[in-house]
Amino acid sequence: MIRSIYCVLALIIVSGYSFKAFSQVPNIDSLQKKILESVQQKLDKEGVSKSFLDSLKQSSGKLPVNLNELLKEVNQNLAKAKLVGDINKLKGGYYNLSALDSVRGNYKGAYENYKLYALYRDSLEKKETEKRELQARMQYEFDKKQALAKAVQEKKDAEAKRIRNLQYFTIAGLIMLLLVILTIALIQWKNNKQKKKANTLLQQQKEKVEFTLSELKSTQAQLIQSEKMASLGELTAGIAHEIQNPLNFVNNFSEVNKEMIVELKEEINKGNYTEVKVIADDIQDNEEKINHHGKRADAIVKGMLQHSRSSSGKKEPTDINALCDEYVRLAYHGLRAKDKSFNTEMKTDFDNSIGKINVVPQDIGRVILNLINNAFYAVSERLRQSQPESQFKPLVFIQTKKADNRITITVNDNGNGIPNSIKEKIFQPFFTTKPTGQGTGLGLSLSYDIVKAHGGELKVKTKVGEGSEFIIQLPA
Repeated sequence: MIRSIYCVLALIIVSGYSFKAFSQVPNIDSLQKKILESVQQKLDKEGVSKSFLDSLKQSSGKLPVNLNELLKEVNQNLAKAKLVGDINKLKGGYYNLSALDSVRGNYKGAYENYKLYALYRDSLEKKETEKRELQARMQYEFDKKQALAKAVQEKKDAEAKRIRNLQYFTIAGLIMLLLVILTIALIQWKNNKQKKKANTLLQQQKEKVEFTLSELKSTQAQLIQSEKMASLGELTAGIAHEIQNPLNFVNNFSEVNKEMIVELKEEINKGNYTEVKVIADDIQDNEEKINHHGKRADAIVKGMLQHSRSSSGKKEPTDINALCDEYVRLAYHGLRAKDKSFNTEMKTDFDNSIGKINVVPQDIGRVILNLINNAFYAVSERLRQSQPESQFKPLVFIQTKKADNRITITVNDNGNGIPNSIKEKIFQPFFTTKPTGQGTGLGLSLSYDIVKAHGGELKVKTKVGEGSEFIIQLPA
């Protein structure tokens, strides 16, 4: 019921009675009568009993007794609020005092109490605003820390996943390499078996010419495939050497990072964030190196698979310089694996303006590999035949150049050269100068056909005692 009276009194203050307006009211009795009527209307709406309202009204302009009791109660509540420092109750108490003073005709007191009410109200609103701002700042800091922790965890998870994938790809590459080696051995065994069978049939059935020709064609096709697989066999040792280097880097930097992460956690616990940043930078540098060498190993495996895969005949943009550089190193390491004493100087001169050209990379790669292997064989043969006092130094030089809408790839060696008597035969199928078992005689023949199929030319310049130069010309 008292709350209902507070609401009525609040209506008086909200109505805009200022101290100046209170001081100018001409008839206090008339004002009190109007106030009591307003109280009656408000209490009627609130459902307050008529008997209580009757006890609140007084005659002859005297102050209602219940208002005095209400004033006493409000002052008591205000005193309690001051003791406990309850700003919200202080605000309400001064608001009610202001209303009661206005009913009692104490307009100056009503004005002073209203100012105190407004002061506590503004203070309360300011504290509420500061509280909301503090909560907002705390929520922002919490969200920021949560987001940072989430980002760090996601980065760690992504790196762990990348390392696992790298390990899987490495294992898969090694398994694929083993399968390729086994496949080559199986094919070689089958080829040898079929060749023996063909020779037996030729001896027993010389009169059957057509059958013999059919068998020769079949054997020729198998030898072509054997030549392709033989080139892959020569790459195997080079690939194994090339892939071991990036794998060593990956393993070493991974071990270093594991130790640095332990050190990083210790520095974090110590609160030494300067050292934490230094260690984190080192870990990031190591991860970049792991990523670089992992991609290097992946590129080697892909190149091996691409070389062993049957050609689709589909041309695609290819970096000729990268292709030459790759096969030079692989061929060199492959020969070194077979002959540890072999050593030669290699020089390259690549024209960076070439860019990418449309070729079948598997086919052009076989051509480059064949020419480089021949060059290495030529210089190694001359070195083997030369006298110690000759001071012969083997040299293989690979050059690329773009001119007149043509791409030229040149492979030079300072071997023994090719005699004029056999110069015209080197591109014929099955012609070889190598000892039996060291060549099929199909390498240059296949290379010639591949270059022709690309709309280019394969030429040779040679001089006995000085070396040879094989020139590939392709349309740009």
